[in-house]
Amino acid sequence: MMLDLFDTPVLPGLAERPDIIDRSEEQMLIRRIDESDLKPFRFQGWTGKRFTTSFGWCYDFEAGKPMEAPPIPDWLEPFRDRAAHFVGLAPDLLIQALLIRYDPGAGIGWHRDRPVYEHIIGISLGEPATMRFRQRRGEGFARASMPLEPRAGYHMSGGARYDWEHSIAEMEMPRWSITFRSMANAYAR
Repeated sequence: MMLDLFDTPVLPGLAERPDIIDRSEEQMLIRRIDESDLKPFRFQGWTGKRFTTSFGWCYDFEAGKPMEAPPIPDWLEPFRDRAAHFVGLAPDLLIQALLIRYDPGAGIGWHRDRPVYEHIIGISLGEPATMRFRQRRGEGFARASMPLEPRAGYHMSGGARYDWEHSIAEMEMPRWSITFRSMANAYAR
């Protein structure tokens, strides 16, 4: 769990696990992501600077719904299993693996993941980044942040997942990530 100086969670539902993978695994995953069929991220006619591909399921922003994607590859399954173990889920509940490469100048704007997904588990690779959180309160926003260290895992659920938006500032150096998601009960297959 991400804690402040007084050992209280930064946000309810936000947890972190340093070194969920080791350096050699990180290098292998970066190579595998770069060898994948990455495409510029598309959102309702807009093209982003980050490159992505999904396995298991993907979210089609043009159609506004989840769709089947190629199966999660064998090389990614041990990391899906490790991510599931980190948060106490059965591995087969993590139905999506999203691979992302952030080239210099790429980031992610403020958003909440689509409601079809419940648990969001990420593994950060390459350069460190900061995940920023905001929640509208009256005329302004409450804000929090969490460093995303290389090889660390994070988990968003509950309040951090549903009550707060998150973003990642534009990167100056390349960074990669893997995001695993479970389907929300209301949308379960």
